[in-house]
Amino acid sequence: MAASRSTSTKGANTRSGSSAGGSADPAQGPLAPPSAGKAQTLARLRSNIGTLSTTTLRQLETSLPWYRQLRADERSALGLIAQKGISSFVSWYERPASPAWVLSDVFGAAPTELTRSISLQKALQLIRIVVQVVEDQVPELAPEADQTDLREAVLRYSREVAFAAADVYARAAETRGSWDTRLEALVVDAILRGESSDALRSRIAAVGWKSQSKITVIVGSSPSEPSPTFVSELRRATARFADDTLVGIQGDRLILVLGGMNGRTSAYQRLSELFGPGPVVHGPLAGSLADASASAQAAFAGLTAARAWPMAPRPVAADDLWPERVMSGDEAAGRALVDNIYRPLVAASNGLVETLSSYLNLGHSLEATARELFVHANTVRYRLRRVTDVTGWDPLLPREAFVLQTALVMGRLASVPAKPTERNNVRGH
Repeated sequence: MAASRSTSTKGANTRSGSSAGGSADPAQGPLAPPSAGKAQTLARLRSNIGTLSTTTLRQLETSLPWYRQLRADERSALGLIAQKGISSFVSWYERPASPAWVLSDVFGAAPTELTRSISLQKALQLIRIVVQVVEDQVPELAPEADQTDLREAVLRYSREVAFAAADVYARAAETRGSWDTRLEALVVDAILRGESSDALRSRIAAVGWKSQSKITVIVGSSPSEPSPTFVSELRRATARFADDTLVGIQGDRLILVLGGMNGRTSAYQRLSELFGPGPVVHGPLAGSLADASASAQAAFAGLTAARAWPMAPRPVAADDLWPERVMSGDEAAGRALVDNIYRPLVAASNGLVETLSSYLNLGHSLEATARELFVHANTVRYRLRRVTDVTGWDPLLPREAFVLQTALVMGRLASVPAKPTERNNVRGH
């Protein structure tokens, strides 16, 4: 909306409502024509717009090294804004306008080019140069009696332009932030759904992801009432333990995709504190983005099955939930038990499978197992230690013994027995 300037001590008149000098403003009624001195200043300003623009561009080349390094189209965009700012000042000096008007008139021509070419700091340096050029020309543009008024107008106008520039950059930042958030959500969703690695790499590169190893996924519930800065706090926390972070919030679930993990034990413990109530599960480390989907699927399967182990630590590894995941219908957990526990035990031979099976079936009794197998108790102890060495799970610990027993069951189910007809044929011979 239009704004009228107060009368100066030198008796300046109210601004007129039109650069043509005399038309009325429908919102404010007829306005008095400018004084003779101001009319002369306006005429000089209009006739010197080209000179001021040329001087400004020359000064930009001289004073701002970064301006000289821009591409020709970038310099052209900035020059257009500088020239538009000078011409708009002439209209503004005749009749001051609101910051919204300055925003649309000065920066409406190329706001995208401006925000992409230079930072806000550099934009303000450019505005300072433009203001300085106009101020230096004040003695040539206005009679001595109106020079103070013109300088004051230049300062007020530069303030409006500076605020308008800040608004342009704020809007651009909000737009980029919204786009980055949507793109990040798409990347997280692609990882969860196991999209092709080529498509995933293309999207993940767009959000600045660089890690190609030590990738894991952590899932849990999101806080019931997250603060507006919740995601920022997550990123600051994960920056201590990972090189890259993706955050996804899907309903009441919080998903973290971390790349370049280091200090895993402390990282999982620290990050679990940022989740809502309930279990927090982290998938196994993936060696590449293509394998990150498997880590995510394991983490979600573990989150579903975690309630079957009330005493599970928080956070808990998805691999520590293999038995519960098998019982909840996760085929990947069954294959993992067979591949990582049962088959290595069978390959190690030396009676490890038989010893472990007897030990678990006989109530974890060393003496009973020794009698069952007709060996010494120390032999049983030795074989159980070998089980730990081969599988990484200790049968002397109740929870780990449960994992080993589940692995034996899955291994036996996975083994293909000989058909009854084949056995009969053998007996017949």
